[in-house]
Amino acid sequence: MIEPLVDVARDFPILQREINGHRLVWLDSAATAQKPNQVIDSVNDFYRWSNANVLRSVHTLAAEATTAFAESRRDIARFIGARKSEEVIFTRGTTEALNLVARGLGDSLTKVGDEIVVSPMEHHSNLIPWQQLAKRTGATLRYVELAQDGTITVDALRAVIGPSTRIVALSKVSNVLGTVNPIQAAGEMVHHVGGIIVVDGAQSVPHEPTDVQQLDIDFLAFSGHKMCGPTGIGVLWGKSQWLDQMEPLQYGGEMISYVDRDTATWAEVPEKFEGGTPNIAGSIGLSAATRYLSNIGMKKVHQHSQALGQLAFDTLYEIPAVTVYGPGRPHGAAIAFNIEGIHPHDIAQVFDSLGIAIRAGHHCAQPLMQWLGVGSTARASVYLYNGEQDILRLREAILETKRYFRR
Repeated sequence: MIEPLVDVARDFPILQREINGHRLVWLDSAATAQKPNQVIDSVNDFYRWSNANVLRSVHTLAAEATTAFAESRRDIARFIGARKSEEVIFTRGTTEALNLVARGLGDSLTKVGDEIVVSPMEHHSNLIPWQQLAKRTGATLRYVELAQDGTITVDALRAVIGPSTRIVALSKVSNVLGTVNPIQAAGEMVHHVGGIIVVDGAQSVPHEPTDVQQLDIDFLAFSGHKMCGPTGIGVLWGKSQWLDQMEPLQYGGEMISYVDRDTATWAEVPEKFEGGTPNIAGSIGLSAATRYLSNIGMKKVHQHSQALGQLAFDTLYEIPAVTVYGPGRPHGAAIAFNIEGIHPHDIAQVFDSLGIAIRAGHHCAQPLMQWLGVGSTARASVYLYNGEQDILRLREAILETKRYFRR
């Protein structure tokens, strides 16, 4: 029996809700994770007792807020194995972080004849910025081809990464298939030819131990809301050598070093990229989320996510008239599926009537849907507060959906 980790479900007040007379089963964590009391309380306490702007005033509340903001950056740097906290840039989420790299560094890094390598499984946030960069600079966008089961092989990487490759942009884990990608191999190849690797960690950082030094990547982007933190806060981590070269995209308060009527110079990293009032409460909430997850242990979280994701995949695979997409093993926490003859949106509506939340649609991955040969899928995604009982509910909901549409 796979239970929620150390009974963590009790830390999440929203999981006490009933939906349509049924206990809520949250199987949409790939879209956003629920928040434990520890995170909710940290945000409330900031607004209740220490609310002030940072890096500006010298009064007590401003000093408290500035200290908490700096401590949050240090907590997050430790969580991902960064050498120093200055390499952590606060953004609104993964999308803004990836766009910051594509625009702030990509324009100076690529030109006509250069190549940018992506995969068909990428979330739109890790595809469109590189499409637009290629259009601006005349670089060529190349795709690493997927194996039949939706994985990326080392041989497939070798086929597209070459002397002209300047940027490789890949997700660590697919938000649809749960595919775990060979990031270290891709990084070694692109570094060998003098390029950089940018990693979308939105689906990996919440579920597994992350060490950017061990991975030897150049950039990592992830979102707070997928790892029990608040919405509207995310992180771009980058190697200092690249952050120093990057141009800021937003100009204004606190990203300035000096201004006169005709010129301006920028503050040091990370302030250079954080113009305007930052999401202070969000950073504090994300810091609380990293402490919450660290207290449980990211190795335990990873084992739990893999075991439960595997159980869900295997369970759905055995149900007649159900198609499950992606590799059987290893499998992440997201499971995409369809029921023969039933639209994914109809599946999701029946599930909701039973108190089960899943996602239906193209999951912001339309090229992957085209590769799969479908317009959309249903998707169930698990996290540390789910247990084997939730997978049984998932199975029963599929059987009930089939019975409903037969009637």
